[in-house]
Amino acid sequence: MEVVFQIIRQEQKSAPTVQRYTLDVDPSETILSCLNRIKWEFDGTLAFRKNCRNTICGSCGMRINGRSALACKENVAGELSATDQGDSLPTITIAPLGNFPVIKDLVVDMQSFWDNLEKVDPYVSTASRLVPEREFLQAPEERSQLDKTGNCILCGACYSECNAVEVNPDFVGPHALAKAYRMVADTRDSQTSERLDQYNDATGGVWACTRCLYCDTVCPMEVNPLEQISKIKGEILDRQTAESSRPIRHRKVLVDMVKEGGWVDERQFALKVVGNAFRDLKGLLSLTPVGLRLLARGKFPFTFEPSEGTSEVRSLIEAVQNLESSTD
Repeated sequence: MEVVFQIIRQEQKSAPTVQRYTLDVDPSETILSCLNRIKWEFDGTLAFRKNCRNTICGSCGMRINGRSALACKENVAGELSATDQGDSLPTITIAPLGNFPVIKDLVVDMQSFWDNLEKVDPYVSTASRLVPEREFLQAPEERSQLDKTGNCILCGACYSECNAVEVNPDFVGPHALAKAYRMVADTRDSQTSERLDQYNDATGGVWACTRCLYCDTVCPMEVNPLEQISKIKGEILDRQTAESSRPIRHRKVLVDMVKEGGWVDERQFALKVVGNAFRDLKGLLSLTPVGLRLLARGKFPFTFEPSEGTSEVRSLIEAVQNLESSTD
């Protein structure tokens, strides 16, 4: 079958252009195989990364039909079935990863990706490695806690699609925080408390994540970065009080209010989170303009009615909290 490959090409410091190549392909061919044919048979100047061709190295990350993926894993049939082609010749669009500067065509500069990984210290602490005269052994159940994060091949797909990285240059990214949880869960590491203090950051750490879930969706190895970020948040919440910081207070106040009334009491939520229950004068003053606008437009809720099924909601929350406590 004939397929048009629409490739976004770009040189450094120049605008991207679109170049189209028509190939006679087998539906089972991988996107990487098709790119190889384009380079070998049509245009030797096309630049892209590749190595293992077997979903191991992560080198061939790129955007395929608008979604970050590995070119060696995705095939023609899968890409065409996922898009509405209409009556025109089937087309697959290939572009470089997002959130990375382009070096040439599909090759991107990943320096920020590696720098952010380094920021979370993704290796077992030196003190734990200096164990004399014996190996530092783990039980199988302890080692199993590292399986998902250990599967990360650092392909950059999650970083490419992360909207927090797009708007916040201080955010280390989902790949780094997934690796960070590996250290938190590793029983051989001796710096868990210090690590959690480091990751407990409103702009660069776990609280900067917008929880859009897209990192989990595009991860080719099912590492589920958002799940690992949530686990770090859980560890932090277990060790900190509501007075520690606004992000922690936000989570704790939200859960407490839903347990109490089935949903959030908007009259108290901002006062407790931003104003720290009248302890933060600066935070309280920041609420004044918003409060006045709400009053002027008749949108301020003067009463609160608990939702139906509040007792069931409370039971569910308590059951989850008891389950988490029993597995710690």
